[in-house]
Amino acid sequence: MPIIEARGLSKTYRVQQKKQGLVNSLRALVRPQYKEVHAVVDVSFTVEAGEMVAFLGPNGAGKTTTLKMLAGLIFPSRGTAQALGFIPWERHDAFRRQFSLIMGQKNQLWWDLPAADSFHLHKEIYSLPADQFRATLGELTELFGVEKLTQQPVRELSLGERMKMELIAALLHQPRLLLLDEPTIGLDVVAQVKIQNCLREYNRQRGVTMLLTSHYMRDVEALCKRVLVINHGRLIFDGALSGIVEKFGQEKLIRLQFAGQDAPAELAEFGRVTRRDGPVADLKVARAEVANRLSLLLDRFPIADVSVEDPPLEETIAKVFEVGADG
Repeated sequence: MPIIEARGLSKTYRVQQKKQGLVNSLRALVRPQYKEVHAVVDVSFTVEAGEMVAFLGPNGAGKTTTLKMLAGLIFPSRGTAQALGFIPWERHDAFRRQFSLIMGQKNQLWWDLPAADSFHLHKEIYSLPADQFRATLGELTELFGVEKLTQQPVRELSLGERMKMELIAALLHQPRLLLLDEPTIGLDVVAQVKIQNCLREYNRQRGVTMLLTSHYMRDVEALCKRVLVINHGRLIFDGALSGIVEKFGQEKLIRLQFAGQDAPAELAEFGRVTRRDGPVADLKVARAEVANRLSLLLDRFPIADVSVEDPPLEETIAKVFEVGADG
């Protein structure tokens, strides 16, 4: 049985429309006008136990709304969903004890108190046995490398350290499902990598299922083999991360380093030049034409080094969004 199963999940908001100006404000009090905003439209997917799935989309695409429905925070307008065998918005206590929702822009720890105090509060909220709490806390603080920081007030911690504490608090009751909304937002690259490593290791050790939203493609590439892409509330892709590149990445990136001082001016004959930096140049070439273009380039120019790779994942994902917007 899937850990998450969504069928035709939809959420529509009724939003009041009001024009600027005093007269229009008074008119809106008497005759308010509304429009419907379709945040999520007929979204269906399943997530199996132990999977780490990325949920991608531009701002306002419906990612956070979907996570909130799966967490039981808001009711859908249509459709249904099950998580861990429960209907989330029925908010059964047994369900709430088996999942965690972490939002990178929201704090659950007490700002002026040490994280240890918040951890003990979570122990009481979830009625955790003392032995289990101590063992789990020890494992998590060691995994996240923060054993010596739990007695410091949260406000004195760096952003990366605070996010580690947030994750520890969310994992103390050993949830089977982890919903992560932008867990590395605002973190520097080093802190992002540390969080990624900890989440990957926790998934390996515990088999916890994770559904992750992120604007950082590094998170996606480091953690997830499967991606769901949503745009304008509609699911437009569900498949392997490599499948996105195969389906939407119609070009390859050829990076050339020439033996001379500068890249030759005639490169545009062989592909779309996207970068020139002294003897180094980047060419975008259709995937099917790579071998032929490389052969011509090697015959014509003195090339010291060459590499062929897929364009950055960010570019490919942007193309997916464009297709979803056009569709």
